[in-house]
Amino acid sequence: MPTVKDGVIGHAIGDALGVPVEFKDRKQLSNNPVTEMLGYGTYNVPKGFWSDDTSMEIALIDSIINNEKIDYTNIMNNFANWIIKGEYTPNGIVFDKGNTCLEAILNYINKNIDPLECGLNDYYSNGNGSLMRILPVAYYSYYKKLNKEEIYSLTKNISSLTHRHEISILGCYIYVLYVINLLQGKNKQEAYKQIQKEDYKNFSQESIDKYNRILKDDITTLNVNDIKSSGYIVDSLEAALWGVLSTTTYKDSILKTINLGGDTDTIAAITGSMTGIIYGYDSIPKDWLEVLVRREYLEELSNNFEKVLTK
Repeated sequence: MPTVKDGVIGHAIGDALGVPVEFKDRKQLSNNPVTEMLGYGTYNVPKGFWSDDTSMEIALIDSIINNEKIDYTNIMNNFANWIIKGEYTPNGIVFDKGNTCLEAILNYINKNIDPLECGLNDYYSNGNGSLMRILPVAYYSYYKKLNKEEIYSLTKNISSLTHRHEISILGCYIYVLYVINLLQGKNKQEAYKQIQKEDYKNFSQESIDKYNRILKDDITTLNVNDIKSSGYIVDSLEAALWGVLSTTTYKDSILKTINLGGDTDTIAAITGSMTGIIYGYDSIPKDWLEVLVRREYLEELSNNFEKVLTK
C-alpha cells in the first residue's frame, strides 16, 4: 500500500537533484550527465536543497493538516509566509520562485484579491507552477473518496491560486487522475491507459488537443529528441510521464528526466512524486536520502498528513 511519504519524499529528492543543473541544456548534460546528488551549481546552494516546488507543496500540506480541510485563504497565507518569511524552505531563504506564482501571491498580499482569483489566466501564464505542487490534491482526493466532479473542482481551485488558465488546470487534472490510479493499485501502464479513457468534458477541445501526445497518442513511443523539457506545463507533464513510463526504477526515472536539461528540478520532482509511489520509499537511493535537507521534517509532515487524511 503506497504511503504519503513515498510521493512527498520522491518529489523532494527529484527536486533536490535537479536544482544544481536547472537551465542547463541537454547537450551540456549529455556530455556531463548527472549521476548523483550534487551541490552548488545554478543556485549556489549545498547538495540536498529543494526549491519552490517542494516549498509550495508542503505549504499546501501544512494547511490541510492544521485545518483538517481545504481552506484557500489559509493556503495563500502559507504561500505568503513562504515568500515573505522563508517558511517551508531548507534554510529560511527563498532562492527560487516562479514569476507566475510570485505575481499571484503578490496579488493576494498587496491587492487583497480573493484567493481563487489571484492566479494568472492568460495564455502565456501556463508554466508548471501549479503542477509542481498539486500532489497533495491527489492524496486528498483518494483518501476522501471524492467523485470525479469533486476532484475536478478541487484541482481547478488549487491550481487557480496561481494558475487559472484552462491549460494549466487540465495538466494538473490529468496528473491528479494518474496519481489516484496509482494509489488505487493500478500499475503505471494501466494508470496511463486509464487517463486516456477519461472524460474531459469540463475542458475545451482546444485545451484537450494540447495534450494529444499524452491522451490520444502514446507518449512511450517518443524518443528523447521528441521530448521537450521546458517550464511550459504541457512539456513538463509530457517529460515526466515519459520518464515514468520509459524506466523501471525510481533512480533511473529521475536521472533520465534530469538529463533532459531545462527545467530540471520541477520535471524531476513531478517524475519523482509518481515513481516514489510506484516503487516506494525504500527504492530511493540511500545516499540521496541521507543528504536531503530537513528530511526528518518532510517525513514527519508526510506522516501527519496521512493521519489527517485517514481520520
